[in-house]
Amino acid sequence: SCGRRRRARANPSLRCRSREPVRGVLNVLIDSLLAAGLYATMAYGLAVIYGVMRIINLAHAGVMMLGAYTTFALFTRFSLDPFLSLLVVAPLFFGGGVLLYRTVVRRLPRSSGTASIESLLLLFGVWLVLQNLAYVIWTGDTQSILTSYTLKSVSLLGVRVGVPALLVFGMSALSLLVLEFVLHRTYLGKAVRAVTQNRDAALLAGVNADQISAAAFGLGTAFAGVAGGMLSTLYAFTPDFGRSFLLKAFCIIVLGGMESVAGVAAGALVLALLENGLAAWTTIPTSFQDAVSFALLFIALVAFPQGLPGLFTRLARRRAVR
Repeated sequence: SCGRRRRARANPSLRCRSREPVRGVLNVLIDSLLAAGLYATMAYGLAVIYGVMRIINLAHAGVMMLGAYTTFALFTRFSLDPFLSLLVVAPLFFGGGVLLYRTVVRRLPRSSGTASIESLLLLFGVWLVLQNLAYVIWTGDTQSILTSYTLKSVSLLGVRVGVPALLVFGMSALSLLVLEFVLHRTYLGKAVRAVTQNRDAALLAGVNADQISAAAFGLGTAFAGVAGGMLSTLYAFTPDFGRSFLLKAFCIIVLGGMESVAGVAAGALVLALLENGLAAWTTIPTSFQDAVSFALLFIALVAFPQGLPGLFTRLARRRAVR
């Protein structure tokens, strides 16, 4: 070991090469953590709506796209910073989600099991309406948001990280804290968890399940709008924007067990680690990242359909039996 140290001191290039694997791992970990925050924010809305209403919101992609264009409109017309505009986007989309539930979604047949085909077709139609509405208002031209800090970066543990990515991670962490506070410290959150666990028992306990469903749909829509606003600071977008991110969100909530906020965060981190690891250490092009998400979704549905929490519980039981 002494000889290796002396050779490293005598040869700076050798010392740099010895640090490259460590730096590569650190780069993948930091990029994955930053991406996981955004992925989790995308998936929270789907998880909340499914948990309360057993509805798979196919309009989620259209709402994210509309969130991106709303942020773009606030930036171009009112010179409002994209991250400050989220303070407008969140309540605006919450109200829009409640309105959509009151006018359309509440008329769907109730199902205590899997999502009904009526809900899938209806919300897919809502997605198409939002998409064509965006074509009418903003045309099909590719848009992007360029701010004074878009191209700036900072050093984080020796890794260069873009300022927008750091701000997106900060907003994602704040969104998670707000969601945790609402779910565990407010009456609304307790009612949402009660309806999620057992709708009939919640009704018997005096919970107005219809109001809670409206609030949950509004909350899920708000998270989708916020996610779209944050995505607009990182990517260019068109009215077709959001389709690939919807696939990632599906993968994350399946990994997270559909109804667990902590599980959603863990699923987002697993997906981000897989994507960044494959991009860094394999020859698979980044254009195949959507295929990675789909393959992971397939594996999760077949191998552990209850998600990561169910898998860990099963492994713990096997260890207890041994």
